[in-house]
Amino acid sequence: MSVKKVELGALEQQIQAQSERKQPPVHLWKPDFCGDLDMQITRDGRWIHEGGEIKRPAMVAMFSSILWREDDQYFLVTPVEKVGIQVEDVPFLFTGLEVEQDAGNQRLIFTAVSGDVVVADQDHPLRVEVNTETGEPSPYLMVRYGMEGRLHRNVFYQLAELAREENGQLIVESAGQQFVLG
Repeated sequence: MSVKKVELGALEQQIQAQSERKQPPVHLWKPDFCGDLDMQITRDGRWIHEGGEIKRPAMVAMFSSILWREDDQYFLVTPVEKVGIQVEDVPFLFTGLEVEQDAGNQRLIFTAVSGDVVVADQDHPLRVEVNTETGEPSPYLMVRYGMEGRLHRNVFYQLAELAREENGQLIVESAGQQFVLG
């Protein structure tokens, strides 16, 4: 499995389009809690409503854009209502990785099932949590508002291919930051 490396600019349009597609200002909305909705986000990134999977990518993207986290609870928030939903692990699952190179600097660009595109950087750090019982790593990337996304196993393997060993640790770089993979 190889990681696709692209020259700077190839993904700029996609990243620019997402940044122009402004996220709703959920951080400014303070509606009253209206109760829980029969909706959950599974560990494998599927959105389930009343027992059925939401298969329309546009619906998943819309719901993920109004997602909000308070403490360990997740909500869908609009200007007039706030409803609770269940999240098995984290609400985002990253299934794509692109690497942009520019004069020796690289940016790791992750794409989530929800359509979110996130560059690993100071505001969006990568972290790896290791299961103490199995020793298996679970890599996460900060998305927004304290919410993280988990990297799919294949994406983590691609990331490991990019890593260099330093003092017994695997390290990757993105946007001038270093992240320890394990």
